Amino acid sequence: MVPAQPIKAAMQHPHESKADQRGRGEKTLVHTNTQKARSDGFGRCGRSSRVRTRVRHRCTVAYPAAHAIRTPAGIAMTPPPKQPDDIAPGWSIEPDPESPAADGGAAASRGGTGEFLKDATRGPRLQKVLAAAGVASRRACEVLIEEGAVRVNGIQVKGLPAWVHPSQDTITVHGQRVRTGAPSVCVMLYKPRGVVCTSSDPEDRKRALDLVQHPKKVRLFSIGRLDMDSSGLLLLTNDGDFSNLLSHPSNHVHRVYDITVNGEIDAGLVRRLERGINLKDEHSGRSRVARFESVRIIRSQRDRTKMRVVLTEGRNRQIRRMMMAMGHPVRKLRRVAIGPLKLTDLQPGQWRDLTEREIKQLQEAATKRPKRKRPKPRQPKD
Repeated sequence: MVPAQPIKAAMQHPHESKADQRGRGEKTLVHTNTQKARSDGFGRCGRSSRVRTRVRHRCTVAYPAAHAIRTPAGIAMTPPPKQPDDIAPGWSIEPDPESPAADGGAAASRGGTGEFLKDATRGPRLQKVLAAAGVASRRACEVLIEEGAVRVNGIQVKGLPAWVHPSQDTITVHGQRVRTGAPSVCVMLYKPRGVVCTSSDPEDRKRALDLVQHPKKVRLFSIGRLDMDSSGLLLLTNDGDFSNLLSHPSNHVHRVYDITVNGEIDAGLVRRLERGINLKDEHSGRSRVARFESVRIIRSQRDRTKMRVVLTEGRNRQIRRMMMAMGHPVRKLRRVAIGPLKLTDLQPGQWRDLTEREIKQLQEAATKRPKRKRPKPRQPKD
């Protein structure tokens, strides 16, 4: 792994010349910051009631070599002048000339009834492809489709479900061609406290996605979640299969947390947490056994105890709810590892791309079946 670069090296002064930039061996990438204002009509659609438009203003940021640490921009920069390629993620540079919306309705549709869109063997669902391209969230894309804003090969999509072939079909939204086949991206972020992991927040709180302005301009989502009061390692990706592989409880990917709780924890309580306690499910209302894979006391005092716990399933706020049920509420929680991936080279708010080796290690950890503990044989009674 390439060692972390200094934070100052990741930023480019707004008035720095290109010659100075080349002398530092850096690349200039266009980043975007999500704003609530509307600009040029190319903003992504989020949700507020039905559909909310989010638009991105841009600033030029220079990054060091590959896999270097990136941080949110901390310098106020003057937005660059508009250029033909200065567009929101998910869109091509040129509109589709054969789309009726591209030239004010002068071009004719290619014809056809669109029956081919009902063939489920063609590929993924249309709204999934649009969301992966960064057009909007999946639900907002469904609204765009139902409103008739989406065309496939020049044919207006009038309803769902609809299946497309991303590498062969031409997809447009309001006459603007959508970029399909986006590259797979996986990012590790040191999530600070006070940041939420949701993709759309009606309370307009700061999101983890706002901290990652990726140069490939793909729509990311979190693999699992950390609540607002927790911090630590969070993975973001645009690959649904990879996300499901790591998050599915049957794959037993270890998640390691350092927690500080009120009160003193003894060995008896540790054994009880590892054995499991009944915890009510927030959705079904039924009680199910929740347990820690392992618990290790790091430091114990009269008024607080620091522990390292390992989970293999991620029920909502499981650690906090279990410790509250035991009478020891959590004061601080930080995730320090997911499988073989450890949080060692980042500071709160920083992020970097995973290396190919790290992605492979995570895949191997998810596909490796854990060894079942064999019960001890009973001793015959005398």
